[in-house]
Amino acid sequence: MDTDFIKGIIPPIVTPITEDEKIDEKALRDLVDFVIEGGCSGILAFGSNGEFYMTEEDEMQQGLEIMVDQVAGRVPIYMGVGSIRTSKCIRIAQMGVRCGARSISILQPMFIKPTDDELKDHIRAIASSVPEVPVLLYNNPGRTGYSMSQDMVEELAHSVPNLVGMKDSSGDLTQTMEFIRRNADVGFKVMCGKDTLIYSGLGVGAVGAVCSTANYLPRLVCSIYEKYVTGDLKGSLEAQLALNPIRLMTDKSSFPVATKDYANLVGNNVGKPFLPNKPSSPAQMERLRQELIKGGFLS
Repeated sequence: MDTDFIKGIIPPIVTPITEDEKIDEKALRDLVDFVIEGGCSGILAFGSNGEFYMTEEDEMQQGLEIMVDQVAGRVPIYMGVGSIRTSKCIRIAQMGVRCGARSISILQPMFIKPTDDELKDHIRAIASSVPEVPVLLYNNPGRTGYSMSQDMVEELAHSVPNLVGMKDSSGDLTQTMEFIRRNADVGFKVMCGKDTLIYSGLGVGAVGAVCSTANYLPRLVCSIYEKYVTGDLKGSLEAQLALNPIRLMTDKSSFPVATKDYANLVGNNVGKPFLPNKPSSPAQMERLRQELIKGGFLS
């Protein structure tokens, strides 16, 4: 199974919507072009910053079909699968592959807290429903309330044929390193899920990163990766340090609205978040704007 494409910077692309919360096709097509032209190596559809938890299955299909059409084969598309119910996850995964996604990303179920055995069966069922494509895990303890265990990931990586890697958003570099070390013998590919740790993740063997900041600063984010892999470690670190204060300022907004706020500030016109989330307050919006100005990304 070809997994060579799993690398680089992949934005969990935001879902642009109109005032009546319909997918804004023009804005989505423009954003696809913006991140690809900015150097991104792929696109994750309906990840956390894509507000998958706000969208119905038909809306996901509509959005994915627009992305596939606009991408036109330029970069691979990854389909995010993050629902709680196993059967729904299977439907979404199969829809993603049917519409042209090249890989599936599975987030552990939120709200509930399954045992390792329950979670393994959940993941195996989804992965086995799409045997023709590579599958990645998505470990996000900050949003789901628990982490995927090292033992469980190791068992799955060594027993599920098309489970080939993961995105680790734990923010724990030791955890990321252990996912890499314990599964290196099967070529398991780990991507960093914390925008502030791209440089560090690459240093311990990650093959890239899934970064919300690439929705609005793709050239800066991609330069961290590009400079690192060409041996310019100093330049890579400088780019990482330039990115960090911009990313850290999003923590003062509710999740995940600041990604859309920043995208709107740089002119991408992606609209508001789905209710009940709202754009950041005027005071916070000004703080976001000032960070972009300080970084030289806005006049």
